[in-house]
Amino acid sequence: MTSILEPLAARYASWLGLPSEQTAEPEAAPGEVRAMPVVLRMEKAGPPARTPLLEAAATAALAVCLDERAADGGEWHEAVSAWVGGHIRKVARRARGAHWQAVQELPGVTVTVDGAQARALLPGRVADVPKDVARLQISGSDLPADEPGEPPADLPLLLLNPGITMTVGKAAAQVGHGTMLLASLLGKEELARWRERDYGCAVRTATDTEWTKLYPREPAAAWRDREVIAVRDAGFTEIAPGTVTVLAQWRG
Repeated sequence: MTSILEPLAARYASWLGLPSEQTAEPEAAPGEVRAMPVVLRMEKAGPPARTPLLEAAATAALAVCLDERAADGGEWHEAVSAWVGGHIRKVARRARGAHWQAVQELPGVTVTVDGAQARALLPGRVADVPKDVARLQISGSDLPADEPGEPPADLPLLLLNPGITMTVGKAAAQVGHGTMLLASLLGKEELARWRERDYGCAVRTATDTEWTKLYPREPAAAWRDREVIAVRDAGFTEIAPGTVTVLAQWRG
């Protein structure tokens, strides 16, 4: 597992049997709450399709964490490490035009998938969000469901829960959690193969049958046998605490 994401594996993959001091999730004081801003490009004249936008967001979130600048000694390491060590909160915002161009100047990674673009920014304290980010709206827009077709067999698969409704911003945060959790459990060779694909992934809404088949009732066995891990929401926005929002499958 990669060192920068080890705290995620310790907390979410309890079957690994890591020491209890590594599995506790510390509570941050209100002024110390940290989040990763994820900016979704949603131009008024030509909005993106929902699925590629979610795929771009999922890839961008992981790309920030595994960027060489986030490694030990890198300029991003302290910020990423401090964030991963607590709740992995993400706040998705929408931008267009000059506002989208402005966030390109902030530290982060922009990913484009089939014309849809998302930029994950370096995480930091919510109280210190840059003005160019704070002015962007969090809610108020959504995108209609699309029909992306069968997912590529050689990419990790992120399946959205068919039994709940999420805005595109909420879903973007959840699939970003999914790629990070997957990466936290992979070995060096698997991560290297994923890096060769630029951390690409496929996002789909599961059918009821798919969800029932893959749902990890025994988490250790689900990862061992099907390479599946669940994203369980903390319940800060839109949905109830503990709801499984995404099933992430490596398909290595």
